Amino acid sequence: MNNKEIVEHHRLKLRQLRLSDYDDIQEIMKIVYAQAGGAWTKKEFKNQLKAFPEGQICIEVDEKVVAGALSIIVDYRKFGDNHTYDEITGYGKFDTHDYKGDTLYGTDVFVHPEYRDMRLGRRLYDARKELCENLNLRAIIAGGRIPGYKKYRDEMSPKKYIEEVKNKEIYDPVLSFQLANDFHVRKVITKYSDEDVASHYYATLLEWLNVYYDESEKLIGGTKSIVRVGAVQWQMRRVVSLEDLLHQMEFFVDTVSSYNADFVMFPEFFNAPLMAMFKDVPAADAVRMLADYTESIKDKMQELAISYNINIIAGSMPVYEEHKLYNVSYLLHRDGNVDAQYKLHITPDEQSYWGLQGGENVRVFNTDAGRIGILICYDVEFPELSRILADQEMDILFVPYWTDTKNAYLRVRRCAQARAIENECYVVVSGSVGNLPRVENMDIQYSQSAVFSPSDFSFPHDAIVAEATPNTETTLVSDLDLELLKKLRTQGSVRNLQQRRKDIYDVVVKKKRKKKEDQDVESFDETEEINA
Repeated sequence: MNNKEIVEHHRLKLRQLRLSDYDDIQEIMKIVYAQAGGAWTKKEFKNQLKAFPEGQICIEVDEKVVAGALSIIVDYRKFGDNHTYDEITGYGKFDTHDYKGDTLYGTDVFVHPEYRDMRLGRRLYDARKELCENLNLRAIIAGGRIPGYKKYRDEMSPKKYIEEVKNKEIYDPVLSFQLANDFHVRKVITKYSDEDVASHYYATLLEWLNVYYDESEKLIGGTKSIVRVGAVQWQMRRVVSLEDLLHQMEFFVDTVSSYNADFVMFPEFFNAPLMAMFKDVPAADAVRMLADYTESIKDKMQELAISYNINIIAGSMPVYEEHKLYNVSYLLHRDGNVDAQYKLHITPDEQSYWGLQGGENVRVFNTDAGRIGILICYDVEFPELSRILADQEMDILFVPYWTDTKNAYLRVRRCAQARAIENECYVVVSGSVGNLPRVENMDIQYSQSAVFSPSDFSFPHDAIVAEATPNTETTLVSDLDLELLKKLRTQGSVRNLQQRRKDIYDVVVKKKRKKKEDQDVESFDETEEINA
């Protein structure tokens, strides 16, 4: 019977094994394991079903079982990596099964030779993965046979053989299949099974990690999987006082929080309308006068974050400290904590008009709704920064920006989209619109706020979650599924983070540190690798 006939007649069924299936199971195992111990006895099979019925699955075709997979749950710490097959299975009795364990251990997978062109093994592996996820287990581990090794044992070590299989230079009927199903080799085991003559008594210890595993599930206060973000496309309008700006600011916090959002982000230099109050003041002086308001605005934002129960990315504001002017984005957590991200790269215009200085550090911030990064405008055009944040397991990148023209905006937008794809994260961008007459270097604005995603099947077809109407004051609210990022990073069509060639390149950060006073050199540069 060919695949087409089976599909047309709907005769393929995935289900749990029953004791009545023993004759079919015995037939398959005698063929598949002819040189590795043969079939379980009926008594052993009965004990296995009794110990963990959910873990014993099969595929039935035309009312005949043609493939099966057996497994148990174990507390893996009790066994470690140097166990034998008999030890971890309780010599086939499965009395080592422990519902309180953390690992799904695969003991057997077998497919009748007459049905191997139907990819039934992959269905069984996918079912095991689903079981592992549904039971919230840390991983699937299995001892894998390497029957093809018998042809090469006189010319290479098991380690070399495994490398050749990984590189597709050698095909192994078991290991090649397991690698294709997202398992990785944890180590080589010697004397894993006394009955596996074909593998010359060697085995691979294979592991598949459950990216959805939650070690400590919480009824309240746990990490969210669906995060709601809001972006404010801010209208630059004339204000007559600080209170006037704060009222406008609170209106948007109130509006976005009413949708139960977890984050709201304002644009870069959203407080620039205050500069209109400084008449006939040079641009460099005006921005320093604007910095005098930053502390008051930050304090108000902190108050709003708590009272409206929302995390606020306060765009960015000028900060003047130790006779240096910086551009700083504050993160006001809804629990009252405050973090700050300094803009690192200063545009030629910001340097010449205002004398802005760049900050020194970039890092990921832990929040109650995921791990986030903040890059201010121009910083997103430097891919190294986003990669450093991705190496620190960032989920969402927030980019407050200010751009005056469409081509300037498109530089930010295109780079932000690239950062989402190459770092497998979400990116939220938001800027300001409108005009500010008589405010030098901040007089015109162009913006189209947006939320970008990676580009794969689980995400929007154009990798754009949402986008605002250009040059109109509005808010943008979107839901982001962080679980999709976990799946992408291990099972995506391409895996940009996982498949980097760290053997030939890496991203490093240089940190300047003070030496002791008694040393001649005041400071030195030390390069620290971010990617261990």
